[in-house]
This record gives sequence, C-alpha cells and structure tokens, in this order.
Amino acid sequence: MVEVEVPASLEGAKLLKFVKKYLKDAPLSYIYKTFRQKDVKVNGHWQKENYVLHVGDLVRIYVTDKQLEDFKKAKSALTPAPFPYPIVYEDENVLIVDKPSGLLVTEDENGNSHNLTSYVRSYLLNEGKYALSDIFSPSPAHRLDRNTAGLVCFGLSDRGLKELTDLFRERREISKKYLALVKGVPNPLEGDISAPLKKHSRQKMVYVTPISQGGLEAKTHYKVLESFNNFSLVECELLTGRTHQLRVHLSSIHHPIIGDAKYGDFALNREVEKRYKWPSSHQFLHARSISFFEVSGVLSPLKGKTFLSHLTKDEENTLFLIRREDNLE
Repeated sequence: MVEVEVPASLEGAKLLKFVKKYLKDAPLSYIYKTFRQKDVKVNGHWQKENYVLHVGDLVRIYVTDKQLEDFKKAKSALTPAPFPYPIVYEDENVLIVDKPSGLLVTEDENGNSHNLTSYVRSYLLNEGKYALSDIFSPSPAHRLDRNTAGLVCFGLSDRGLKELTDLFRERREISKKYLALVKGVPNPLEGDISAPLKKHSRQKMVYVTPISQGGLEAKTHYKVLESFNNFSLVECELLTGRTHQLRVHLSSIHHPIIGDAKYGDFALNREVEKRYKWPSSHQFLHARSISFFEVSGVLSPLKGKTFLSHLTKDEENTLFLIRREDNLE
C-alpha cells in the first residue's frame, strides 16, 4: 500500500493527478481501475478522481509492492521496435490495431512481457511518439481474451484514453461487433440474449446469475449470417460489456462457441479439431468491427467511421472445410 500525506506544493490538486504522480510506472488503465474498485482513499474515505486535495490529507492507494515493482520492470524492459501486427487507424490520441489470437492484451499475473500493450509501446518508442520518462503510458481502452482475435483500441494521450474508456464503458455512440462460429442453429435466427452475469474470481468463471444474487445486467444482440452442417456463423453485438459475455450468453442458449475451453461443448471441440483443423482450446470468436457515431472531443476524427478486421487464416480455413463438407452432403 502507498500512503502519502499531501504536501503544500500539491494543495488544490486533483486526486487523479496525485495518484498518477505516485504510480508513475503504472498504466493509466490500471490507475482508472483503482478508482473503479475503490482502492484509493483520502482520510479513510473513498474518493473520486476529481476530489480536490488539501494540505495534510492522507492518501492511501491499495497497491502491492510487487505490483509497483512489476510496473517498473515492464516499463524499463521496453525497447524500440516496429509494430509486428496490422495498424488499422492512428492519430495523436487513438491507435486501433488488429490483435492475433493467442496474444494477451496486457501482461498477466506472471508479468508476461509478450503482450499487445508492450508491442504498442515499443512501436511508439521506435516512432519517437513516446518516452519512458513520460508520466502517461499508452494503454488499451478495453480488453479481448487471449484467444480472441480482432480490433483493440489504445489511448495515446491522457484525454484520448479517458474518452475511449468512457465510450466503451457506457456503450454510447459506439458499436462493437463480433463473429462467432457456434454449435447448431439458434432459433430464432436473430434476437437478444438478456441474462445477468456474475464473475467468480476464485474459479475464474462467469455464470448467469439473477440480479438479486449479485448478477450484473448483460445484453447481447445476435444474428445468424450462415448455417451449415450443424454449425452457424453468428454476428454478435455487445449491448453491455461484461467479462466473457458472448461466450457465456451463447452457451446459455445451448449454442456455445466452437473451441471454447471454458463454456463450450468439449467433445464437439475435439471433433472439430480433428475434422476441420480448429484448435480445441481456442474459441472461434473474432472482434470483427468497431463503429463510431456522434463522437466529439479528441475522438471527433473517428465520427461516422467503421473499422474492420479480416478473419485469420485459421478461421478462414476452418470455415472453408466446413462449407466444403456441407456442400458434399
């Protein structure tokens, strides 16, 4: 835990600025998370980012020494390098990249430096758009599971990250769509799945849970684009943004995503791996598109734009094999 008494030099400063100063090596996305999880207190009380500090205030930030050391190591380990994956869009505030399946967005609890965020920062170092001495570190505004491919948005400025994060959290003026290969054919072919979800951190699983028992509202719109050989290619739109939402929702209506090793049909996954060369431990889920509507501020250059990610070679190959077998029957 970091515990600091506010000096006279920071009288009148906002709490967010203060926390950034004392967690200077931490990603800004992590700092915002500390506020969301109520891990920042002033004089024993949780406060928001815009709280105005006074001389003598006692600020407590609930972060471990190991986390602080990991942040410092991760930042110091960065070296300039070209970006190895497709860049879909870039301006001074926003970067949109195409993540491959199998890659973490941020480091895991083991401090794995092989992650998308490290590659983005190394690229920006290489381009002279970021320095290790900068207080702000470019960070992702949202997440994708390791085995989900597709579009990820990064904030390249404090303001850019804040506005992007708000946009994704509130689901306003933005549409994020996925493609998923699922078991069977959903009926009806288009509809909404509305089922509250609750994350059980010890089990690292998410379950459909009534709101009265701690579930959070979750809603997904789906549309079947194509059906073949007892499989369906489904377009899904997140109307809320819960952990593992698509995977749990599709499983809850008995049409789990192919390859989903947590919520899927494990026997079918093994069969698909054998017949159609799709790895049984990788969910066939792709963050296909992001559309921006009436956005303003530093996001205004994105207004009215839609960005697309192409399916991976593995995804295309598996669909080809399934379609070919379907046509032969």
